[in-house]
Order: sequence, then structure tokens, then C-alpha cells
Amino acid sequence: MIYDVVIVGTGIAGLYAASHIPKEKKVLLINKRETFKCNTFYAQGGVALAKDENDIPLHIKDTLNAGAGLCNEEAVRVMSENSREVIDELIAMGFHFDTDENGNLLYTKEAAHSTKRILHAGGDATGRYIHYFLLSHNPHPMLSDTRVVDLLIHEGKCYGVTVLKNRKTYNIYAKNVILASGGVGSLYEYHTNAPTISADMQGLCVEKGIALENMEMMQFHPTVFVHSDLAQKMLLTEALRGEGATIEDEQGRRFLFDYDERGELASRDIVSKSIFDYVAKTGSQVYLNMSNFDELFFMHRFPNIYKKFHALGFNVPKQRVPISPAFHYAIGGIKTDIDAHIEDVEGLYAVGEVASTGVHGANRLASNSLLEGMVFSKRAINDILKNDKPFSPPHFTPTDAVMSYKGDKAKKNRLRKIMWEKVGVIRTKEGLNEALEEINALLNEKIGKLLQFRLLTAREIVQAALKREHSIGVHYIKEKQDA
Repeated sequence: MIYDVVIVGTGIAGLYAASHIPKEKKVLLINKRETFKCNTFYAQGGVALAKDENDIPLHIKDTLNAGAGLCNEEAVRVMSENSREVIDELIAMGFHFDTDENGNLLYTKEAAHSTKRILHAGGDATGRYIHYFLLSHNPHPMLSDTRVVDLLIHEGKCYGVTVLKNRKTYNIYAKNVILASGGVGSLYEYHTNAPTISADMQGLCVEKGIALENMEMMQFHPTVFVHSDLAQKMLLTEALRGEGATIEDEQGRRFLFDYDERGELASRDIVSKSIFDYVAKTGSQVYLNMSNFDELFFMHRFPNIYKKFHALGFNVPKQRVPISPAFHYAIGGIKTDIDAHIEDVEGLYAVGEVASTGVHGANRLASNSLLEGMVFSKRAINDILKNDKPFSPPHFTPTDAVMSYKGDKAKKNRLRKIMWEKVGVIRTKEGLNEALEEINALLNEKIGKLLQFRLLTAREIVQAALKREHSIGVHYIKEKQDA
């Protein structure tokens, strides 16, 4: 069978794209593992949008300010101007955001936003609610427990993908392929991402000569509970600080004002760097204090955080919780145009966290990610539907590369440690060069294809960080005069 569209990934970007393809089209969604193991499912905070026409310039301004001069202004404008439309579409489909007793949408504020403009659902389970809703409304078939291991590209056109399922590879042909496979979380020792987010698609694109962009721009979330044995750590949504929670040291001192006059409401990169610096200087444990919240309100507004921490023995919101920054979001990714099309490869698109639309620049504004996924996946589908052409794929022999070797797991864990220690919140030129040397050495060892993809992505991040010699946004490189 030849498909009209193959979508790789079933988070918000992939599912929202699927929802805009007519049922009569032949569509296949490919999912690496269980459907809930994606970053959308774990997104707590909400969806940012321009509330009305008057808010569009402010939303654009806030996004550009957070992006520190590296945003693609046209992409930001497109996202903001289309934000109300995609939210209204979601509501028209039957989705329910949280409302007050009169049915009015409840907006909240997060760091670096100039006004309340973020919608949420299920209190602190926005991503989970949207993900379940889109899954339940998906009209197209889905292939689960399947991993994409090759792109079928010939003479500047993509003809489909090679997949690995049950340890066998075979080709799936399609007129159009949409990559919606997520970010790079599993590259880092501490992260908030789903366990399936392993950076393989970006590495595959490197192998195919497809351009990546802004790969040094890795965002670390400042408020994460990292005291667990799992690689995926527990996120404490930015909405907590937006609604009054504070960050303090062991003595209860709110030290963030030493670094930025906005304190807890400074942008994520500033808060993360400030915590790292303060801990390095003082050795103090850092805490999130949520005692400003009434307990009944907290149970309703943040039900999942309440349940999880009480299960761990923390009496929130009365008791403060120890926190640390952890890797959260890949700002950079596969370079696309304004319609999510990957330049120089006909029939190939990228949406969501795997893509770099240019919207986020050097630092993603809180809660713009779910919005970006919807706006640009819809644009991808519109572009696909208006460019339907005859399709006759050439024959491709499926790759016979060895996908993994016995020693790959230990090397994968070594990579995660390298990335956390040397390509994390605070970087040095010396540390980056050491990381590059170690990654190149791993690439020269006998390794499987899947680990090779991860290493190629990691090398792109390190090389991009070395090229950008001065700090900007989430990329903080400690220069000699800072020491």
C-alpha cells in the first residue's frame, strides 16, 4: 500500500496534523511505543495564545523578548495570529479547557508573559487531556511499537520511511512524510521527557544531510524534583510560580532577586542558571515553597502534583519540595520553512519539538510549545493537500544495519552523563571540547545504528555550542572572566 501521508509520532503535533486530513485519504501514524509515552502527555502548564486581536502584538513581543533576538519574526507572527483559531477549533471539536463557574475560560500567567494568556485543562494535566482527546478523535490507523530507522530519499524527494518492528525492517511508501517525533530528552542524565524521546530522528537527518538549526539551544526547566532513580524526573509546572509559589534556599531566603528583579517570574533560562550558580557558590539545597496556596484550591488546581507528592511523603502545599533544574525542551531541531516543510526535500515535513520553525529563538516562552505544534502541523497539512501530485516511488532496499549491540546500553548511559556534565545549564569551551572528543570516540567504536543516531545528534548540539562563543538565551557559556 502507498499512503498519502505517514506521520511519525503521536504527540500533539502528529495527532493535530492527523485530525486535519480527510478520512478518505490513506494515512498512517507510526508510534514508537505506547501512545501515552510522549512529551505532550506530560505537559502540565498549558497552552499560550493571543487572547484577542489586541493581545497579538503583546504575545509577539513577549515571544521575541524571550527568544533574545534569534526568533524568526515571521514565524512568531504566524503562530500568534493563528493561535486563537486553533484553540477555537479544538473547543469546537469538543475539548474542554478549565473554566470558572460561569463557563468563562480561565487564563493563567507564567514566567516572561506580560499578561494572563495561558489556558489549562485538568488543572495541571493540560497535555494529558489534549493528548487523550486527540487520540480519541483520531480517524486514521496507527502502527505502534514501531521505530523509524531510515528516510527513503532519492534525488531530493522523500518517498517514505523504513521501520523497525519485531526486530525486522521493511519499507512504508508515502507521498508525504511528517516527522513529529519529539525532542532529545534521553540524551541527558536528568530530564523531564518521556522515555521514548531519544534524539534518533535528528541524528537520522544528520546522516541524510538534512539541516538542523539552533541545536545548542537546549532549555532546562528550573523546578524539577530529581530525587528519584528514574531518568525522567518529576516536573513542577511553571504555573505554580506564576500563581505565587517561591524559590528559596535552606534558610528560606528568596535568592533569585540577587540575579534578576523579576525573581521567580524571570524566564526559565535565567532561573535555571541562577539556581545552578547559587548552589555552586553556597552549597545550599534549593526548594519550591507553595505555602501561599490554600490546600483545597491546590488540590483542585494542581491535582496530579498534589497526589504524586503526597504519595512520596511530601505534605504539599504546606511542605516545601527540594528542586533542581533538569533538561526539558529542545528549542533547536530540523530546519523548516513557514509551512513546516523541510527545505530541499520534497514531501518531507517536521512539526513540534523535533522541528525548528524559528519561533523560539534562543529561549522558548513558557507554554508556546503546544501552540506551535498545533499551528504548524495544520500549516503542513494545508500545504500537503494543495500540492497533491502523481506518485510513483522507486524501489528501496530496506537497511540491513545492526540496530544495537550488547554494549550499547552502557555507552548510552555514558553519553547521558557527558551531556549533563559538559553540555548542560552552564557550559565551558574546555568542557564542550572534551564532550566532542568523547562523542567522536564513541562514534568510532562498534555501535548499533540507534546509538549512532543519538551520538550524531549529541555531536550537533556540541558543535553548535562551540560555534556560538558568547552566551545568549538558554546557551550560557562560562567565559574566563566569569570564572
